[in-house]
Amino acid sequence: MRTDVYTSPGGGGGWRDNAARYALLPLRIFLGVTFVYAGLDKLTDSAFMKDAGAGSVGDMMRAVRDSSAVPALVDLALKSPAGFGYAIALGELAVGIGTLLGLLTRLAALGGALISLSLWLTVSWAADPYYYGNDLAYLMAWLPLVLAGAPLLSLDAVLRSRRRGPAGGGYR
Repeated sequence: MRTDVYTSPGGGGGWRDNAARYALLPLRIFLGVTFVYAGLDKLTDSAFMKDAGAGSVGDMMRAVRDSSAVPALVDLALKSPAGFGYAIALGELAVGIGTLLGLLTRLAALGGALISLSLWLTVSWAADPYYYGNDLAYLMAWLPLVLAGAPLLSLDAVLRSRRRGPAGGGYR
């Protein structure tokens, strides 16, 4: 197994170094755009934010209540379906924006993971086979960002380099 990595004479690192450094960027963009879209889609869908009726969050939660892994969580959402709908939509929007900007990325990713976990345990729990339910895949996709954050091309990196000051030498 080779452990050496080609580095260019300019010291910029080889393509493998750059690929490793930017590996999480496509995931961050995909999850950020997807969650911003999901939040905006819910907020602009007048049917979704209703307690009852076709396409409403209330009817969706009632439909999955008995097949969910945690019916008590669905019961909690059913106390105020519209409030739950707004909470999910605004949460998705905040998570998506934070992820795209790379601002408080680990916290945003944790929020995304928790949203995905709650949706997996309620809405997509009964998917058979389990891999048809996309919420589990989203949960797993958030975990690398929870662990690594957004070290490059992010506001987190800018803030980190400012805290270090001129003697810190920038991001490592």
